[in-house]
Amino acid sequence: MNTTDWKILYLTQAPMRIRRQLAGETLSREQAGSLRDDVSTDEITPVHILSHYDDTLGDFAHTGLRCEGLNPIGRGVLRKAGFAVLVAGRRYGKGSSREHSPAAEKLAGVKLVFAESFERIYRQNADNIGLFTSTDFGLLERIERGEHITLADLVQGREALAASILGAGGLLHWGQRFLSNPPSPTGVGTNRERREPPLANVAPQTLFQKILHRHRLSAPHTPEQPQAGDGLFVRADWRFIHEYYTGMADTLMRGALGEHFKLQRPEQIVVFEDHTSYVEESPAHVQAGLIANMHAMCQAQRDFVSRHGLRMHRTLTDAQVLQDDGSHVAGISHAMMTEHDALPGQVVVGTDSHTPHIGALGCVAFGVGSSDMANAFVTGAVRMIWPESVKVQLQGQLPTGVTAKDLMLHLLATPWIRQGHGVGKVFEFAGDGIAQLSTDERATLTNMCAELGGLTGIVAPDWETVRFLKERRGVDFLMEDWMHSDPDAHFEHQIDIELSSLSPMVAKPGDPGQGLVLADMQERVRIDIAYGGSCTAGKREDFDHYHAVLAWGQKHGLKVPEGVQVFLQYGTTAVRDYCTARGYDKTFASMGVRILQPSCGACANCGPGASTDPSQVTVSAINRNFPGRSGPGQVWLASPLTVMASALAGELLSFERLQRRVHKGESGQATPAEGLSGKTLRPGP
Repeated sequence: MNTTDWKILYLTQAPMRIRRQLAGETLSREQAGSLRDDVSTDEITPVHILSHYDDTLGDFAHTGLRCEGLNPIGRGVLRKAGFAVLVAGRRYGKGSSREHSPAAEKLAGVKLVFAESFERIYRQNADNIGLFTSTDFGLLERIERGEHITLADLVQGREALAASILGAGGLLHWGQRFLSNPPSPTGVGTNRERREPPLANVAPQTLFQKILHRHRLSAPHTPEQPQAGDGLFVRADWRFIHEYYTGMADTLMRGALGEHFKLQRPEQIVVFEDHTSYVEESPAHVQAGLIANMHAMCQAQRDFVSRHGLRMHRTLTDAQVLQDDGSHVAGISHAMMTEHDALPGQVVVGTDSHTPHIGALGCVAFGVGSSDMANAFVTGAVRMIWPESVKVQLQGQLPTGVTAKDLMLHLLATPWIRQGHGVGKVFEFAGDGIAQLSTDERATLTNMCAELGGLTGIVAPDWETVRFLKERRGVDFLMEDWMHSDPDAHFEHQIDIELSSLSPMVAKPGDPGQGLVLADMQERVRIDIAYGGSCTAGKREDFDHYHAVLAWGQKHGLKVPEGVQVFLQYGTTAVRDYCTARGYDKTFASMGVRILQPSCGACANCGPGASTDPSQVTVSAINRNFPGRSGPGQVWLASPLTVMASALAGELLSFERLQRRVHKGESGQATPAEGLSGKTLRPGP
C-alpha cells in the first residue's frame, strides 16, 4: 500500500493542536505532544446520533471528543479533512459495544487507528468491518516517512483469526466463506443438554474455561486447544439485541445474504426495546431533530422481529402504565435476561457492553457489536478471544452503608486497573466475602467489569444463586459438581480486597476510574441532579437502598432542597412491582422524586435525569461518566445510598455523614450514626 498520501491526525491532550491539524497543519509525533488517553465510544459517536447507521454516520466521527473542556472536532470536519490515520494513547475505545464508532471512523475516511492499547469490543468491532488497528508505533513511523506497507504489516502481531477476518474484508464476508454450514460444538452442555464428554486429564480449569470448553465450536483458523490471545468461536445459549443495533445488523445481513436469510435457532434470540421509552424528553435528541430517526430505528427493529418471528420486550411509557394490566414485561436487556432466561453454566451474548451483568448467575456473558451479532444470528457462531483470568478475592464483610458499587469504584481506582491491565480479562469474584453478597449486589460487580475493561465477570453459583432463581423465577436449579474453578486453576493475577476496610466512594467526572474516598474530599460539591437507576443500580436491592435513605429523611423532616431534581428509574417491571407492593412508591412520591418506567434512560443520555447545561452537576448511580455520557454537565458516580443522601443534602454526602449532621443539629452535639431502618442492606455472616 502506498502511504504517501495518508494524512495522520494525532488526538492530543491539547485541543488547539487538534484544530491546527484539522486546518491543514502537519505535526510530527513529537510536535503533537501528549496523546489523549481513554478516548471513549461516547466521544467517538455520541449516543444521541446512533439512530444513524448509514453513510451519514461518518459526519459525526469524534464529534464528542473532549479535550481540556473543549470539543475540537465538529460535525463533518474529520471527513472533510481527509485523514487516513488516527493516533491516540491508552485504552482507546472505552465504553459501549456500539459498532457505530469504528463504522463512523471508516465512513469518515479513516483506514488505520494507532493506540497504545485498545478496549476489547472496540477493536473486535473494527476488525469485523475491516478497519485496521495497531499498537506498533514503529509502523506509524514508517507511514510518517511515506514507506510502502503491506497487509502483512498491518496484521503483524494479531492472532490468526483476526488476521484472517481483516484479510477477508470483515467478519460477514469471512463467515460466509468459512461458516456457511453451522459448526459443531466440541464439549458438553449444562442442565439443558448433553454433548460429547469433556476432555480427560486436562489441567485444572477456571469456571470460565470449563464453560467455554463446553461451548467451543470447531472452525477454521481456530486452535483445538486455545491459549490466551487465540481467536475462537463459541455457541451461545442466548443471543439478545436492542434497538440501537438491530437496524445495523439487519442491514449488514441483507447486504451480505440478500433479503431471505435464515436465522439460526431463533427461539434462543431475544429482542429488546430498552433505550428509547423517554426519547421525546431527551434534550440531546430533541435539539438535534432526531426524534423521527429514533422512531424509524425502533420501527425497523419491530419489522425485523415480525419478519423472523422473534420474542420481543417493548418499552413501557408513563402513559402506557395507566392501561397496563400487569402482563407487560419490560426492562433493560441484561437485567431482564437475568430475571427470566439465563442459567448457570450457559453462554450469553448481547449487544450491550454491560452484558457481563448476567455473570452474577455463574454464566459466561459478554457484549458484542452489530457485525458479531449479525454473524451469530445467521451462523450460530460467536467470535471471541480466549482471555486470561483474574481472581478478585474478597474477604470479610462490607461495613454498614457500603455497597458493591463502592467496592467497584475502589477497584477501578487501583493502579493495576488504571494502567489498563484488566483489558480483555475475565474477572472471577471469589472468597468468603462473595458469600456475604446477594445476587443483586453480585450483578453490580459483574456489570461493572465493563468499566474494568474486562471481557466479563463471573461468580460461581452457590446456594445464594439457587435461592435467587427459586425466589425470583420459580426455577428449581440443580447445581452440577463441575460448576466452580478448580483449586489449582491458573489466574494471571489476583487482587485481594478486605471488604471491612472499604468506605463510601465517588468517582470524579470524566471517567469511572477517578475514584475517591468520599470522606477524604476537602471540597464541598453542590449538586443539581440526583439520578438512581440503570442496569447497575435499578435492581430490587438498589431500590431498598433508595427507600431506606428517603424514608429516614422523611422521618426526620428532611426535604429535597429547592433546585435539586431527583429521578429514580426502575431496571425492570418486576422491580417496579416489588417496590409498589412494599409501598416504596408512596415514599418516593411524598419526597418529590420523579419515578420513571424501566429503561436505560439518562444513563445513555436518552431521557429525564440527563443534564441540559455544562454548569449542572449530577450525582448518579450509573456505571460510567465519560464526557457527554449523561448530558453536557459533570457527573459524579456513587452508590445508591450516597446518591439519595446527596439528594437530601444538596451536595455530595454519604448517608452516614448525613445522619451525623442531622443528629448533631437535633441534639447540639455529634452522635453515632443511626442504624439503617427497614430491610437489612446485605446478608449477615
